[in-house]
Amino acid sequence: MYAVFEPVSIGPLKARNRVVRSATWLGLADPGGRVTDEQVERYRELGQGGAGVVITGYAAVSPEGRQAPRMLGAWDDGHVEGLARLARAIREGGALAGVQLVHAGGQTRSAWTGGLAPVAPSFVDHPQFPEMPREMSAEQIARVVADFGRAARRMREAGFDFVQLHAAHGYLINQFLSPGTNQRADAYGGTLRNRFRFLAEVMAAVQATAGPDFPVAVKLNGCDFVPQGLEEDEAVQVAEWLAQRGVAFVEVSGGTPASGDRGPARAGVRPGEGEAYLRHLAAAVKRRVGCAVATVGGLRRIETLEDILIEGTADLFSLSRPLIWEPDLPARWASGDRAPARCVSCNGCFGPGWKGEGVRCVVKEEEEKGG
Repeated sequence: MYAVFEPVSIGPLKARNRVVRSATWLGLADPGGRVTDEQVERYRELGQGGAGVVITGYAAVSPEGRQAPRMLGAWDDGHVEGLARLARAIREGGALAGVQLVHAGGQTRSAWTGGLAPVAPSFVDHPQFPEMPREMSAEQIARVVADFGRAARRMREAGFDFVQLHAAHGYLINQFLSPGTNQRADAYGGTLRNRFRFLAEVMAAVQATAGPDFPVAVKLNGCDFVPQGLEEDEAVQVAEWLAQRGVAFVEVSGGTPASGDRGPARAGVRPGEGEAYLRHLAAAVKRRVGCAVATVGGLRRIETLEDILIEGTADLFSLSRPLIWEPDLPARWASGDRAPARCVSCNGCFGPGWKGEGVRCVVKEEEEKGG
């Protein structure tokens, strides 16, 4: 299978293969963001499923940075014990364990943050923002930067192999990068270099607090697909700056909740139809950086992964929705069963999560009931 399932070096990391379980919110933490037994079992299943790398769903670095029901927390030392259980469950299955760190910024509601007002780079009325956020002061920016650093230190203590910074999909780091949501007139706004400053400071805080030898990955939008959003050429430049700062790998995604049918989780993808819809963005980044690059979005056939690897336009392959139906899909492909992923890209899996019941494949459940 042309090296897809051969061991690979990813910066300082060594993975058993090139398949990544892309960070996916499961909605299974308790109301305080602490890990539950059900969550541990889901990640144990993913760790045993054959992926080389498993990244947890996003974990909020600050209470006001939460964005969804039963979301993982990373803002308190009390979260570490449960997170250590997640890391162990993943690693016991043979996969590298990563955790994604996020602050939702203005892309949240006070109802989801326990009544805390959403904050954003600028006080702007934007389609990504469910309610008007408060503009962050310089002091608030410094506090959130420090929050990322402290959260990364907790992840290292919990036994994770690396952290991934969520700089995509319209969340706070992405909001600083995008001119439509960042209209600041200070050192954090205006030029791309200034808009990159927040991400640069977050990465520096992580490296300083968790240790310079603790790997950092970044999930980056290659394009926001919204008016006045981050465009491909600027995203490539950001990836270059990240590579200069020692990023372990860049996972290239695209889109925000305001991107319509060009959002991150596009519906209707079928094997051979609409697959790998963001591969061109990964290819643009790969041409300019020396670090590992992951492509994500609509990967449904092992042949697609092989083709991309032969082209040399990505090094890693991130899957999300297919592993909700089939957490052992990588192991199935590695065994020689080349049938496509069973995922039908309906996005029905997220519905139960918003009801507080946890993300799960409703199509699979219906098939099992009928069978």
